[in-house]
Amino acid sequence: MPRVQWPLWHGRPCVQVVLSLMPAGQPLVRTLLADTGAGSRGSRFELILEENDCLLCGGFPYPPVNLGGAYRGSFPRYDVPVRIPALGFDQNVRAVGVPSDPKRFEGIAGFPFLNRFSYGNFGDPGQFGLEC
Repeated sequence: MPRVQWPLWHGRPCVQVVLSLMPAGQPLVRTLLADTGAGSRGSRFELILEENDCLLCGGFPYPPVNLGGAYRGSFPRYDVPVRIPALGFDQNVRAVGVPSDPKRFEGIAGFPFLNRFSYGNFGDPGQFGLEC
């Protein structure tokens, strides 16, 4: 089973994803807070990203959703191409686009995204990882 692990980011679990800029397809690496409390299994989104990232990646817009956690209010959703090369993951993922906030993280990987994989520290308390 493929596995990838990342060091904790500011003491918190994180995952790195690669977004593809459109139309050139240049990679855009983002470190996302791994938050199992963001969304539920039935949520209409998997990631929370800066809206500019969603637009740069040619994200197809969907009707907005209401958020009530780290971001509060109504925000648009997008289909965004997401890759995790070490796992062979390459799919369009539904992401909520939020305003840029340079004091925060680069986005959030919510429970619906994390739940696609086995996840945890795999015996290393200084890291967080995903496994297929």
